[in-house]
Amino acid sequence: MRTVLTLKNEHDWNLPADFQHDDVRYSGSLVRHFLEAWTNEGDIIFDPFAGYGTTLRVAEAMGRVSYGVEFDARRYEYVRSQLRHPDNLILGDSRQLATYALPPFDLSITSPPYTQKDGRENPFTNYSTEGGGYEAYLGELEGIYAQVERLMKPHARVVIEVSNLKGSAGVTTLAWDVASAVSKVLRFEGEIVVAWDHYSYGYDHSYCLLFTKPA
Repeated sequence: MRTVLTLKNEHDWNLPADFQHDDVRYSGSLVRHFLEAWTNEGDIIFDPFAGYGTTLRVAEAMGRVSYGVEFDARRYEYVRSQLRHPDNLILGDSRQLATYALPPFDLSITSPPYTQKDGRENPFTNYSTEGGGYEAYLGELEGIYAQVERLMKPHARVVIEVSNLKGSAGVTTLAWDVASAVSKVLRFEGEIVVAWDHYSYGYDHSYCLLFTKPA
């Protein structure tokens, strides 16, 4: 697989008007790329941060079986209305993955909720509660992926799409810090740089961090 991808940051469908102010989706073309490369029809795809359902909808359209978890109730209801198998989406908190009845998966692909190094809200509650700071965020992400590891089939892969962030406090090396945190529980296999025609957060590229199950 190439280690640099060039993709258009565009979407296959428009969100309802109520959600368009918060359109933080990644492109369906990114999901298709990894599903075509690493999965087959009937494989199980998992997104622990389902958001507006891009991973789940693309996976269903490609004949895969998709599962996901979403914290926000409004997003959850919207995504359920768009899925062929709505019961495969769980309204819940990915920090509690071990409490949900989820099947072993072949591929997980997601983009986690972002935070700046001076961010105060908790990204894992859709920024609705006070957070414990940047290091606490990374620790919680490590805990989430420790639970993800238990759901991985032996050959399974994990893809995390994430960017570094430029802000008023300088550069938050989010992509590199996420790689370090998740590497404590999964085997880090490197990264793919995605060069977008346009992006945000002060950059025109992001990273797909690649992981496998530890031996």
